Amino acid sequence: MSSIFEGFLSTPEVLEAFSERSFLSAMLRFEASLARAQATVGLIPESAARSIIGACKVELFDVAKIARDSGQAGSIAIPLVMRLKETVRLVDQEAADFVHLGSTSQDVIDTAMALVTRNTLALIDTDLNKAIAALLMLATRHAEHPVLGRTLMQPASVTSFGFKCAGWAAPLVRSRQRLKASASNALSVQLGGAVGTLAQMQGKGAQVRALMAADLKLKAPTFAWHTQRDEWIGLGCELGLLAGSFGKIAKDISLMSQYEVGEVSEPTKPGRGGSSAMPHKRNPVACMVALAAAQRAPQRVAALLAAMPQEHERALGNWQAELAEWPGLLMSAHGATRAMARALPGLQVDTARMLANIEKLRNELPGDVAKEWFGLDLAQGAAALARGQVTILTELNESTETTNAGTTP
Repeated sequence: MSSIFEGFLSTPEVLEAFSERSFLSAMLRFEASLARAQATVGLIPESAARSIIGACKVELFDVAKIARDSGQAGSIAIPLVMRLKETVRLVDQEAADFVHLGSTSQDVIDTAMALVTRNTLALIDTDLNKAIAALLMLATRHAEHPVLGRTLMQPASVTSFGFKCAGWAAPLVRSRQRLKASASNALSVQLGGAVGTLAQMQGKGAQVRALMAADLKLKAPTFAWHTQRDEWIGLGCELGLLAGSFGKIAKDISLMSQYEVGEVSEPTKPGRGGSSAMPHKRNPVACMVALAAAQRAPQRVAALLAAMPQEHERALGNWQAELAEWPGLLMSAHGATRAMARALPGLQVDTARMLANIEKLRNELPGDVAKEWFGLDLAQGAAALARGQVTILTELNESTETTNAGTTP
């Protein structure tokens, strides 16, 4: 995929994961696993499986040509399987007849998408955990530091910056839990054959599917999910929620970092956040990436949901539309997560400016209003809440490490 406009809004790892070469490599992992499993249950000869497995190396294929040919074929799987058969035939004429036996295009593509997605989710989880840790550290460090609480974009009362950070962390902890649970359900082998019945596998389809799941470290579903996309789209919805939660944090930080407010700012280093015309500017680029993701993700998720009414046993158009949206959603999700995971540990917090903003407001208000709503002692109650929330969130986040290991590559 082109990185000209995705590059600064995503990450090199995810761009590479969804590159033509990487995705075809994942498809070949499916074909090798299929041959291995079918040989184990006696559907194909062991010698044929060895020949097929030996040919399932992406460096043996003209990736760019296969990608070009997919436009005419209507699926990337069709030219790949054709080239795989040709490659196998060069070394074992009979083995070529066993390539892709009893499977269908959607089987190999959905399983490859699950493999690539799993690796991307592992990247997201690592960076998400870093972002959570940074916010919980900030919540502890600044538990008692007063800051203006704002409602409807106007000063409302005094809270503490630590309480605000705990509030930012909470949906990320919940999102991390939900993502792991959703991934453990959604990251499944797809193997159903032409109409989901595996009719060409002589009653051994369930065994083949279970062996492939163990080999590829994916879930072995009870049924083919060719047009039953609920668990897969559910994972997409969780990615959209994550992007939205990071967008919320980025919105707050970008507002607090405006020069006129000056309460926080992203970390700086040469080449980061500069302006092509104004050397004095410090642009909040991590917030920019997260806000861009929060703008893009809803459309991606909506497209996934819109594609769910799929025709009968295999879809015409809707599944293909879903495939086209999925990489962009993961690119946005990891782009936002990585950007904030790098910015939050070095977030510069100006507690003196926070106090000055409160005092300026107090001096402009009637004394009784200033005392009731903007007394600095209000931060103490918020501090107690913040510390309690940090304890709960830390325990919840740590428990996530030991459960639902569905995103482990």
